[in-house]
Amino acid sequence: MISIATPATDPTSIGPGLLGFIVVAAIGVALFFLIKSMNRQIAKIEVPHEGSKSD
Repeated sequence: MISIATPATDPTSIGPGLLGFIVVAAIGVALFFLIKSMNRQIAKIEVPHEGSKSD
């Protein structure tokens, strides 16, 4: 009779591994470039002054 209750591997030793690290690192790199691009776009915005009216 085969026992189904005993797992072949230790459940405490299972982790995300290399693939999980690569995914998290890729998200971090993408976030870095998105924030860098956002800062460039925000720097281009010109705020109108209160004293000047363009009627």
